[in-house]
Amino acid sequence: MKSKIKAESHTHTIASTHAFSTVHEMITFAQARGIELLAITDHGPGIPDGAHLFHFGCMKFLPRKVGSLYVIRGAETNIMDYNGTVDLPQEILQKLDWVIASIHKYCLAPGTVADHTNTYINALKNPYVDAIAHSGYPNYAYDIDAVLETAKTYNKAIELNNHTFSDRKGSIENCKKIARRCAELGVKVILSSDAHIAYQLGHTDLCWELAMEAGIKEEQIINLNAETFLAHLCCRRGYSRDEFETTTL
Repeated sequence: MKSKIKAESHTHTIASTHAFSTVHEMITFAQARGIELLAITDHGPGIPDGAHLFHFGCMKFLPRKVGSLYVIRGAETNIMDYNGTVDLPQEILQKLDWVIASIHKYCLAPGTVADHTNTYINALKNPYVDAIAHSGYPNYAYDIDAVLETAKTYNKAIELNNHTFSDRKGSIENCKKIARRCAELGVKVILSSDAHIAYQLGHTDLCWELAMEAGIKEEQIINLNAETFLAHLCCRRGYSRDEFETTTL
């Protein structure tokens, strides 16, 4: 099933050293593939090869637009404890446009369902966290309704990640359950390639199919295109839409 996603909400550059493309390469490939918006969301420093704090502090040097492509200054933060603490300080988070929070085994050992539920709920309550990423891991099972209701209350998004179908196949059934409840509860979602190299940009067909089969409506998908993504950011974070039209620094 062909994806309609035109806004990339979760991508990595060589600042995350297990990824393989520069920002320039990502921008060039995104433009060539008809992508309208590119969020650069490298890993925070809590993971062994995550980007340094200076990387995130210096994202102010990224242009807002390159040609017609919007460039979003973001991060994939690592959740470090069951209180939902992420690995970037608030003074850095508040300078970013877009922040994802996720669990990785290198940063947080599996606990109980109650532990994981508390982890995600508290992360969602952080005013600078915009979305929870790839949360279908069986070892980190959580109370789906409790977490999704929190996401809805705080106007946050839940990610469906295309890498699930290649790198996290054990998560697929949980992701189907999460997607169905997102559809039923009206929770906002993002569909992401989680690209670790420029050639993966635009690869969202599998998570698109998952979303459609679950009954998720297009109006729930905040990264359907640049306009839907930017409208969500401006509404949730109080940005001026004009901020993203600047083509010079």
